[in-house]
Amino acid sequence: MTNNILVIGAAGQIGTELVLALRKAYGNDKIIATDLKDAPKDELAEGPYEQLDVLDKDKLFEVVKKYNVSEIYLLAALLSATAEKNPALGWELNMNGLSNVLDLSKEGLIKRIFWPSSIAVFGPNTPKDMTPQRTIMEPTTVYGITKVAGESWCEYYANKYKVDVRSIRYPGIIGYKSAPGGGTTDYAVHIFHEAIKNGEYACFLSEDAELPMMYMPDAVKATLELMDAPAANIKLRTSYNITGFSFTPDVLADAIRKHIPQFKMSYEPDYRDGIAKSWPSSLDDRMAREQWGWKPEFTIEKMVEDMLFHLREVVV
Repeated sequence: MTNNILVIGAAGQIGTELVLALRKAYGNDKIIATDLKDAPKDELAEGPYEQLDVLDKDKLFEVVKKYNVSEIYLLAALLSATAEKNPALGWELNMNGLSNVLDLSKEGLIKRIFWPSSIAVFGPNTPKDMTPQRTIMEPTTVYGITKVAGESWCEYYANKYKVDVRSIRYPGIIGYKSAPGGGTTDYAVHIFHEAIKNGEYACFLSEDAELPMMYMPDAVKATLELMDAPAANIKLRTSYNITGFSFTPDVLADAIRKHIPQFKMSYEPDYRDGIAKSWPSSLDDRMAREQWGWKPEFTIEKMVEDMLFHLREVVV
């Protein structure tokens, strides 16, 4: 690989891990991390970093030219719970940021784009069990609406301008290297911190709110495999369903108790419970498996064991 990769929204939960994985694969100097935040003092500081607002099209163009960027991972977004508090900003960031990046490819400056979609594209009228790749969506959140629109926008640019844009509908992502970022599924990260620190957790979802989830190493693996796949294998230019496993908060609490028997779980459902219950409980990801070889490595049991092992080193 001769050119460089730009990661926008690099300081977020998924962005941090993707930058580290990409730098391990291609070298620190090849991966340019960007975010709204000032220069980082953590692992992101080990390679090039630029402060960047994806809505600033001139600065985006400047950074792409400065580093001879040929590939962009666009992760900057306002997530489900956060966007509900500021719908106008959610629409502006999620849609205009995507348009700015797609336009760079349309103009021939970028060869390949990764843009994540989400299970938030689905709504209460979507089949909940083994949700098909193509189905009724009708989301009820600003975040979900921007993701449905974004999927169509990506497909439009791919068909009309031959833009090589690729996408995954991420389920809930569980990881230990960064703090939760305002998503409805973030209870499944926070619960581990509280289990280790306090031995108890008050969940903002109800005990039976089953959702598709994925461990961060599998999310990163899927993203890199999608981007490495030959263009001829990517037959879908909206976004691919992928999943690791599904569970309810009650099932996750039981899995944690196998390692922390005294752990106590209580439930204080808020508005996020309604969001969660409008989403699928499981996904059909056969198209991703068949077209570019997707296959998860982690079960819920392996995920819980690994999360507790790593977090016990840092949570006090």
